[in-house]
Amino acid sequence: QVQLVESGGGLVQAGGSLRLSCAASGRTFSSYDMGWFRQAPGKEREFVALISRSGGNTYYADSVKGRFTISRDNAKNTVYLQMNSLKPEDTAVYYCAARSNPVLFTRPRDYAYWGQGTQVTVSS
Repeated sequence: QVQLVESGGGLVQAGGSLRLSCAASGRTFSSYDMGWFRQAPGKEREFVALISRSGGNTYYADSVKGRFTISRDNAKNTVYLQMNSLKPEDTAVYYCAARSNPVLFTRPRDYAYWGQGTQVTVSS
């Protein structure tokens, strides 16, 4: 089992940057692909980014490609989401999650463990 705790959210002006962190407990962190999702008020939770176990492969939603970067440090049991050129439409609660589906990865049900989320608010 993996327990996940996100941090780093906050209020930022459009065009600014934030770095989210997700700290994992347990010795099996490096055996999981890790993803970031976000959920805006009244909307479904949506995929943002995925990083493979080793960190060698990454995938992004089209809406964040070129602006967000996912990374991980397995020695620190932590996954990061660097968010640059933020837009008001990036406002949401951001969640990290450990992937359980070996084939698919863009749906919330493809993930077994979730953090509690961290709020990101981008003002215009």
